[in-house]
Amino acid sequence: MKTVLVKVLGLIGSSLIRGIKINHPEYKIIGLDENQRTIQYALNHGLIDEAATDLTNSSEADFIILATPVSQIIIDIAQLSKLDLKKDVVVTDVGSTKQLIMKTARKLDSKHITFVGGHPMAGSHKTGVTAGKANLFENAFYFQISGKNTEAAQKIQKLLVGTKAKWLKVNAKQHDKIVAQISHLPHIIAAGLVNQTNQEFSNEPLGMELAAGGFKSITRIASADPVMWKSILLSNQEIILQQLKIYQETLNKLAAHLKNRDEEEVESFFATAKFNRDKLKQQKHSQTGFFDLFLDIPDQRGELAKITKQLAEHKISLVNIHILEIREDVEGILQLTFSNETDLNKARMLLSSSYKIVRR
Repeated sequence: MKTVLVKVLGLIGSSLIRGIKINHPEYKIIGLDENQRTIQYALNHGLIDEAATDLTNSSEADFIILATPVSQIIIDIAQLSKLDLKKDVVVTDVGSTKQLIMKTARKLDSKHITFVGGHPMAGSHKTGVTAGKANLFENAFYFQISGKNTEAAQKIQKLLVGTKAKWLKVNAKQHDKIVAQISHLPHIIAAGLVNQTNQEFSNEPLGMELAAGGFKSITRIASADPVMWKSILLSNQEIILQQLKIYQETLNKLAAHLKNRDEEEVESFFATAKFNRDKLKQQKHSQTGFFDLFLDIPDQRGELAKITKQLAEHKISLVNIHILEIREDVEGILQLTFSNETDLNKARMLLSSSYKIVRR
C-alpha cells in the first residue's frame, strides 16, 4: 500500500486527493493543514486517513504533494532536504511559477530525493477543502517540468490518473514565460481595471451597478486570492516586469494615436487584435485537445438545459461550458468545449438547425 502526504487541503490539495481516491482507494492519505477545522472536515468526510502536524511526519510517504503558495513551497523543499525520507519518495508541487522552485529543489539531490515540478492550470473562485472536487482538473492542462527522471514523472501521472488531466511537459523557463503572458499579466490587467473603474465611479454608484456583460466577463479573474497572487508575482518578478513594460508601451502607442486622431493606426490596433484572436479560434489544439463551438442563444428559461439535453441524448461529451455574455432581452454567446474534433462536428450539425453558429 502506498502512502501519500498532501500539505494544505485547500481547493487544489483536496481536489487532488479526491482524484487519487478514484483509482487508488487503497492508498493511505495523510493530510497536513494548520486549519484544524479543515483537518476535521477531511477526516469526517474520508478525504484523509490521518492528520500530520508538520513535514517531519512524512518519513513513511511514497509521495509528497506540496499544495501551498510558491513562497511556502520553497520553504517546504528546504525543510524536506533536511529530513530522513523514504529512499524512493517522489515529491511534487502545484506552484504557479517554476524556475525558483526547481532551483530550490536542487537541495534535494544530495539526499537522493526525486522532485517533479507540477502546475495544474485549473481553479475556481471558491476556496477551501469544501470547494474541492474530483473533476476539477478534468481535461485541464497540467504542466510537468521535464527532467532526467522520467520514471518519477510517470509515477505522478499514474498517481493522478483519476483527475483526467492533460499532461504537458515543458522546462521551467518556458513554463514561467507562458503563464506570465497568458495568466499572470491578464490577472494584473483585470485587477487594475476593476480598481480603476471603482475609483472612477466612487461618486457614481450607478456605473458599477451597470458594469455587467463584457466588463464582468473580462474582469472575473480579479476575484482571485490576493495572497496567492502576491506570491506568484514576486516569484516570477523578472518576466512579469518585462511583460508589463511591453504592455505599457502598447498602451502608450495607442494613446499617442488617439491624441493625434490617427484613424488608420487606431483601426489597425483593433484589426490586428481581431486577426490574431481569430487565429486562436482556428487552431486545432493538437497538443492540448480542446475544440470550441460558439452559439447565439436567446436569454430565456430552459434554453441551456435544452442544449445540454440534446448533446447527452446523442452521447456527445462536453469538456466545459461557458456563457460569454448574457443580458436581459439580448442573445448570449454560449461557448461549448469538446475534447475531440469528432464531437465538435457532431454538435455543430446537431445544433445548427436551432441555433446560429457564430464562430468555430
